Amino acid sequence: MNDERMMTINDEVFPRNMKYIDSPKLLYYLSDKNINLNEYKKVAIVGARDASKYARDTAYKISYELAKRGIMIVSGMAMGVDSAAHKGALDAGGVTAAVLGSGLNCCYPKCNEGLMKEIRKSGIVISEYERNTPPLKKNFPARNRIISGLSDFVLVVEAKARSGSLITARIALDYGIDVGAIPANIYNRWATGSNLLIRDGAYPILETRDILELL
Repeated sequence: MNDERMMTINDEVFPRNMKYIDSPKLLYYLSDKNINLNEYKKVAIVGARDASKYARDTAYKISYELAKRGIMIVSGMAMGVDSAAHKGALDAGGVTAAVLGSGLNCCYPKCNEGLMKEIRKSGIVISEYERNTPPLKKNFPARNRIISGLSDFVLVVEAKARSGSLITARIALDYGIDVGAIPANIYNRWATGSNLLIRDGAYPILETRDILELL
């Protein structure tokens, strides 16, 4: 892709919240529209790649309902919860932002190339990495700080006890951003992390209205 654009920390369109965190000084992005991230309330919806149907359906529904109300959905374009969240926003005719752990020329996972094209049509695809940077493992924890820093609220839908979603949640808490989680069966080991977040003080989110009241 040779049509990527960039925004620097000194530009008016650079996300305001990110100027006060451990932020990159430069972001690369793809968008077919002139998206100003500062014009939206933003909710990050993250969770397991190998998510259950319950988690995928929940992410889709909440994303859809938030996007219908003009809220931008932020996620990482991974399989599972992330993809469901992006699709919910797109199907609602809303706006979604995908933050990559690779350069904009390296769609990861590869099977989400079609989704990435749809996101850039009405939303924005963002990376701090130069265009041909591969999706190295070390990039993703760093990517998660951007997902948190962009957002006004972070929702963890389903996460294991050790997962990238919990990194995103902990970074958000460090930044003073509210975090919520979807309650799940206590015997579901794929949701141990999200249940622990609630035990440790995250908001239990039972419906979309719970998030709207916190924004």
